[in-house]
Amino acid sequence: MDRLTGLAAFVRTADLGSFVAAGRVLGLSPSAVGKAVTKLENQLGVRLVQRSTRSLRLTEEGRAFHERCRRILDDLDDAHESLLRTRESPMGRIRVSSPIVAYHLLLPVLPDFMARYPDVELDLDFSDRIVDLVEEGVDVAIRSGQLPDSRLMVRALRPFQLLLCASPAYLERHGTPTCPRDLKDHCGIGFRYPNSGKIQDWPLRLPEGEAEVCVRHVLTCNNMEALHGAVTRGIGIGCMPDFLAQASLESGALVPLLLDHLDAPGQFNLIWPSSRHLSPKVRVFVDFVAERLFSSQCRIGMAP
Repeated sequence: MDRLTGLAAFVRTADLGSFVAAGRVLGLSPSAVGKAVTKLENQLGVRLVQRSTRSLRLTEEGRAFHERCRRILDDLDDAHESLLRTRESPMGRIRVSSPIVAYHLLLPVLPDFMARYPDVELDLDFSDRIVDLVEEGVDVAIRSGQLPDSRLMVRALRPFQLLLCASPAYLERHGTPTCPRDLKDHCGIGFRYPNSGKIQDWPLRLPEGEAEVCVRHVLTCNNMEALHGAVTRGIGIGCMPDFLAQASLESGALVPLLLDHLDAPGQFNLIWPSSRHLSPKVRVFVDFVAERLFSSQCRIGMAP
């Protein structure tokens, strides 16, 4: 910063011909300007300005240095103005990482975001892989579950629910379970978490003293879209987020099961690398998605 102050003092002095005039522009006293120029000369080991009682004159080295410094300061001014314009109107590219299933939530609200911020470019990566935001240069991500990384800032989104569903055709063949223990006689479709390899537990609230229900999985997959497709085709019963099942429930392609026996809150979070200054483009994206992501979501009745 001292060197930048010295450069500014030197350039203004060279432009205006005196320490007094340079000081008025910079908001410094003439002596402070003179000291800044002298310190710069000492750092460079070159005299830039010849001083006399009546005037100041640039040395040959000073004239060459002034031309270079003028361009540097002009570039800094341009960069500053560009940043101010960016703060007024967010612009630039945002890299967003999201679970595959979350595109059902994200895509419907993006047209409004892009209309509101036409200078922001979105680069979307839909993947169930856990991304290291800091190492991979991701600006913001949608994630569920535990978030232990202290390098991340978090904003919780409104919760969703997990549902057990089956198709009418499957229920016609196998019957409709009326309590959790009935599930032992049914075909289950399991979801395998891509990162841990663990099979998702069905979120059943069991009566006190009743043993955990063992469900026979006839099919297991690591993609929630595939699980939804298998359930709608009548292969078995599956557990999925309410926003994924919503359209199929409304059309009658899926039937919710055991609503009074589910304890299944889910939570998505917006996360981004912690920083003293959040960039304007990321700030407006975070605010917009947090406001809009679940605003039109239909809820399936759940027992308290």
